[in-house]
Amino acid sequence: MGCGKTMQLLQVAFNYEERGHKVCVIKPATDTKNGTKILTRIGPERETNFCFDRKTDLFKKISKEYNDVQCVLVDEAQFLTSKQVDQLMQVVNNLHIPVMAYGLRLNFRLTDGGFEGATRLLQIAHEIEEIKTICECGHKATCNARFLDGRFVADGPDVLIDGTTEIEYRAICPACYERYLHGRVTDVEGLPQSSRKGGAVGRKHPAGPAQKRSL
Repeated sequence: MGCGKTMQLLQVAFNYEERGHKVCVIKPATDTKNGTKILTRIGPERETNFCFDRKTDLFKKISKEYNDVQCVLVDEAQFLTSKQVDQLMQVVNNLHIPVMAYGLRLNFRLTDGGFEGATRLLQIAHEIEEIKTICECGHKATCNARFLDGRFVADGPDVLIDGTTEIEYRAICPACYERYLHGRVTDVEGLPQSSRKGGAVGRKHPAGPAQKRSL
């Protein structure tokens, strides 16, 4: 959260289009918080070309409907399936269209393999760039933490449906994650927990330290 991955995606799209090139901007249908748009925390937004679900064959759709673009940009790429990541590699290899995928490296649990799409991207991406952000204590944030009604939780599904519970995600450092995990955080650097509250209410997926993968 707060690392600016979506802002970077929009900047890349702008750079291509400013030079007269077409781009295809896509995101998973799992990300429902802004409908078919992608939205940054500081305001800029953009309508996607299409949203995809887990059954969408991305190579077939792009080769049929968007084969004239100069770049494919994927937001929230951690929600890709492994098969869809391979399909995007087909876009690169067979259509000769570069693909840039922006997403999270880890989920909030830290006890399993993380996101399927992120794992596959890390395996086959031609280039990986870390987009850095900082923890509430001021150190580099590399973990995602989930809070339900202000309380830290370390287990549960990757996607939660909005309801009466306030869902919040924070990008934090490993030391602060451990403090929260073991119930040792009532304050960090002397700050009361209520004063450190950040993020957005009702998000359906984690936000936090991110990476850009180029296929």
